[in-house]
Amino acid sequence: MTFSIAARCARTGAFGLSISTSNIAVGTRCPFAKAKVGAVLTQHRTDPRLGPRGVRLLESGCSAQETIAALVASTPHVGWRQLAAIDPQGRTASYGGGNIGSIHNEAHGKDCIAIGNIIANPEVPVAMARAFEANPELHIAERVMRALEAGIGAGGEVGPVRSAALYVVHEQDFPLVDLRVDAHDQPIAALRMLWEEYTPWMDEFVVRAVDPERARGGS
Repeated sequence: MTFSIAARCARTGAFGLSISTSNIAVGTRCPFAKAKVGAVLTQHRTDPRLGPRGVRLLESGCSAQETIAALVASTPHVGWRQLAAIDPQGRTASYGGGNIGSIHNEAHGKDCIAIGNIIANPEVPVAMARAFEANPELHIAERVMRALEAGIGAGGEVGPVRSAALYVVHEQDFPLVDLRVDAHDQPIAALRMLWEEYTPWMDEFVVRAVDPERARGGS
């Protein structure tokens, strides 16, 4: 019921994730990342515990492949899970359990990994990876946003999606971007609107945290 992408910006080292599903609150349960460490996606009968565990493995020095292998080896009911990871070198790895009976697929691109389950066709993750690769000069949030839009354009899920999320980490302990849409008939379109409204404030919110004397004011 979910299609997603985890990616790295080769220019800045930032990590970005975007995701959409038919259930509520996908942004709280599935995408996980830490600045300068990497990113992990956990979906299909989602176990949200696997995301933080995966990030800790990456932080300990594990590659993306080692991280996914360790999660698979140590996780009960792993046959129900779909997982992906990307590490600081842009290496990717993924896993799809044998109990996933629907159409599911993965696409590894340059500095990105896209995965999906209960999707309309196997090309959905492929379209997402290609969209991410298309414009490397853009901000990573825009690139993964376009990847999500490409996913829905390629067919998306079998049924309607109801939530979507955009998440980026860069230099700070807090996320550079953390936008979510829930219980919406067009969550990806709504997420696009949120991202465009947030874009002019993105750097300002970092300034308010690290150098408040230079901030423009506000909360």
